[in-house]
Amino acid sequence: MTELHEYTALQLHQLLQRREVSPVELTRHYLARIERLDGEVGAFATVTPDAALARARHVEEHVPTAAPLWGMPVADKDLNRRAGVPAAFGSRAFAGFVPDESDDLVQAVDAAGAVSLGKTATPEFGLPSYTEALAGTPTRNPWDLTLGAGGSSGGAAAAVASGMLPFAPGSDGGGSIRIPAAVCGLVGMKPSRGRVPSGSGLAGLAGLGVAGPIARTVADAALLLDGLIAPLGYPAAHRFAVRAPGDDGPYLGAAIRGEGRFQLGVMTDSPWDDAYEIDLAEEARSALDRAIEAFEGLGHGIEAMAPAPEPGYPAAFRTIWQAGAATIPVDGAAESLLEPLTRWLLERGRAVPARQLAEALAWLAGFEERTIRRFAPFDAVLTPALALTPPAVGWYDADDGERNFAQQVQVTPFTSFVNVAGLPAITVPVEETAAGVPMGVQLIGRPGGEEVLFALAAQLERRVRRVHQHPPVW
Repeated sequence: MTELHEYTALQLHQLLQRREVSPVELTRHYLARIERLDGEVGAFATVTPDAALARARHVEEHVPTAAPLWGMPVADKDLNRRAGVPAAFGSRAFAGFVPDESDDLVQAVDAAGAVSLGKTATPEFGLPSYTEALAGTPTRNPWDLTLGAGGSSGGAAAAVASGMLPFAPGSDGGGSIRIPAAVCGLVGMKPSRGRVPSGSGLAGLAGLGVAGPIARTVADAALLLDGLIAPLGYPAAHRFAVRAPGDDGPYLGAAIRGEGRFQLGVMTDSPWDDAYEIDLAEEARSALDRAIEAFEGLGHGIEAMAPAPEPGYPAAFRTIWQAGAATIPVDGAAESLLEPLTRWLLERGRAVPARQLAEALAWLAGFEERTIRRFAPFDAVLTPALALTPPAVGWYDADDGERNFAQQVQVTPFTSFVNVAGLPAITVPVEETAAGVPMGVQLIGRPGGEEVLFALAAQLERRVRRVHQHPPVW
């Protein structure tokens, strides 16, 4: 007999709709999985079994089944506040903090009918691209527990990869959905800026951070994104006058059908190339070649893109990354509780002159325009998901901010510029290293091009046939 966690999220959704399984039964199953597995993975910052079961009973009895995520277990990233649940933001400085109100994204997840089982782990304030916060234990990769799970949505990715959740919402300000999804062999979708009303990116510095799904399959990612965009009766779905171009879904149909022939560009340069030594590992190149071969076999047009150097990008993005840390709500003696990397970022960020910040924002706005023009001849652009194989736990230098920044860039040079340009992007696993660790690719779409990305990702997923592979921690 198939156990519940072995079903895809879409299959579980169908079982719920047919009343072959109840929200309470599903919640109990996943809570038992968390209790059994999370001690070695470290995917959760907080687990809330009593609240989850109470919520599941409420959904069964009072929430219409038309809610797009009715009865589906999820968890909130620990950067998002949920009323009555501890929110440490991955930081010792917020130990014991319990918010009185829930964030928009949490409210949207509830309005969609989902059942939160707790909070997934994140690095301190979501700043690094790996999840090893000193406030908890390192989050480990279910495919190899000596490796990290990526970040900053590392807890969400590790929970999904190990079958502790069917899918999970994450946030992405420089790759924080796509990086852990790629590291953990999952599908991660960063939507266009403005696409998800409760996590649009419009209010953030440079518009970088958006909310999106992490899932085991392309269809599961589309199901969750549809639920985040249009929760049942949630007014925030119509809050913003500024919207991403294109349709707001539903995207599930495109992900299931996987139809169309498209023109794809292949990009192996990055805007970091002039400032850092970026080397493409053999395993990353192999994954890219596998995807190119698959798309060519499916009849898509493939064209290698000439490099387009952007020597001003590293300094401008560094300024924004540091300035974003300046608003961390920690001052005075409490700063001693921050991790060394966070303190370095905070100090650098608060020292950024207004003129430098304004010039960086203006430069990045021009970069966005140039990137969209560069990508315009293509329906989507294909890149490696990572430049290197997933690093081991403890590999990043936790004490030297400059070296740490360089390490993050060298592992993930293909993600942050997509946030700057406000474009949608999706990562898809395509093969494994000799050690059995997944490697994937990234597809970047036109503004508002989520539907094309889901169609392409579904075709690639079918071609490489990795959906039913599971990690050793399963």
